[in-house]
Amino acid sequence: MTRTYEDAIASLNSLQTNYAIVEALRKSKTRQEMNELSLPQTVEWLRRIGYQPADLNRLNAIHVAGTKGKGSTSAFISTILSQYTRKDADQPGSNLKIGLFTSPHLRFARERIKIDNAPLSEEQFARYFFEVWDRLENSAKLAGEDPTGPGTKPQYFRYLTLMAFHTYLSEGVDAAVIECGIGGQYDCTNVIPEPKVTAVSSLGIDHVDMLGHTIEEIAWHKAGIFKRGVNGFAAPQPLGAEQVLAKRAEEAGARMEIVRGHSELRPESSKITLGLAGDFQYTNASVAVAAAGDFLRQVGIEVTDNIMEGPLPAKFKTGLEETRLGGRCETRFEKNVSWYIDGGHTLESIRLAGQWFASRIQADSSSEDVAAKKTRILIFNQQTRNSTALAHALHETLTSALRNDTPFTHALFCTNITYKQAGFRPDLVSMNTNADDLELLRVQKSLAQEWNAIDPRTQTHVFGTIEEAVDFAREVAGQERKVLQKDEAPVMTFVTGSLHLVGGFLDVLETKPSSDV
Repeated sequence: MTRTYEDAIASLNSLQTNYAIVEALRKSKTRQEMNELSLPQTVEWLRRIGYQPADLNRLNAIHVAGTKGKGSTSAFISTILSQYTRKDADQPGSNLKIGLFTSPHLRFARERIKIDNAPLSEEQFARYFFEVWDRLENSAKLAGEDPTGPGTKPQYFRYLTLMAFHTYLSEGVDAAVIECGIGGQYDCTNVIPEPKVTAVSSLGIDHVDMLGHTIEEIAWHKAGIFKRGVNGFAAPQPLGAEQVLAKRAEEAGARMEIVRGHSELRPESSKITLGLAGDFQYTNASVAVAAAGDFLRQVGIEVTDNIMEGPLPAKFKTGLEETRLGGRCETRFEKNVSWYIDGGHTLESIRLAGQWFASRIQADSSSEDVAAKKTRILIFNQQTRNSTALAHALHETLTSALRNDTPFTHALFCTNITYKQAGFRPDLVSMNTNADDLELLRVQKSLAQEWNAIDPRTQTHVFGTIEEAVDFAREVAGQERKVLQKDEAPVMTFVTGSLHLVGGFLDVLETKPSSDV
């Protein structure tokens, strides 16, 4: 019997830990206990599917940690490397085959496991998914366990990590860019004994239950990816964090460099148009250049001796310009609405998202007067973190940048549920949130109340699904179009907060396009 992509997603969703179990675990185990179990458990799962950690060295991994920008940095590295060709005698002209493992996905789970910057096909995903699944069940049988019982397979993210390793080893990639999930030291991706290069993007406060409440504690975890004899590159950090990174690198026997930027990658003067929008992406691009340059030298591909000084090679420029990553500073256009899309799940990232949107308002408006009077809509959610603090930070950022106390005429707060009738798209099912909170819209009502308190002139609305929020924004824009001149710019709608919201939003846009596009 052929097992399909849909079958794989249904099985994958069965590995999600539901909200009640997550809460029970948090209460029953200390943070340190949960952390210290992670790597030994991952090594055991690897053994059950036929691998030892040393096998992962064949991936020639570039391991990337960080709070903000680790996905972007990973994508830049992957696209730079994909510009180069093998030096093998048997395949002298073929391009390097690059794996890229990132999370979360936006629309499709197969987006997490890419080869040559393209998601696995549905057929590839199903094949490798069930190869891992069957190996785990066979291993359980040999151990005298019920192969379908609880505990015979890892949870969602760890399963996908195992599957990515298996996929890349099976496909014979020349390099695998592996983005950490949470942290670094105890992250399940950190079972790779000898990566080729490590990189740390900008740090911020996030996942405090697992990583700690200070930037220094978080830096300690992220620096856990540094390995003896392996070069590490990090974005500039607050001084305390840089000191922790340096100390951890020394203890590990690694060489670590803070990448202060490349002369051709300064946002105010660069002639390179990055494939990912936002001034902050130049920091991610610089770290990517340093890591990619070091990797290429190690595998015998000639690049400039010091890639951070002098002109960037043409292939590096092409890679930076061709990099794509959905849902990050992305703009989409319909006849009546311009959608500005950027996830922001920490205080730092929501401020960067707000600064980017403010820059687009100014760039896409004919004058400051027009910008001040323009109808603007916010669609926002953050279901599992401190959503009201993020909303406050967003409002503060935009009011400061725009010198306007009411940056939005309408603020729409919705859940991450995709569709009104169908519910979650299968790839976007989320079981680790409080079902009562979703049903009663507690988070959304709290957000609307908070926004009303800080900006009473904005019309706030609460919706149970992303689809309803999109429909409302289109309706407002359609009414606006009727009273405007034909050449007026469309209504600007900013979609931000959770990447799960962003992914569901993009699915709605693709699945239910406006009739007025």
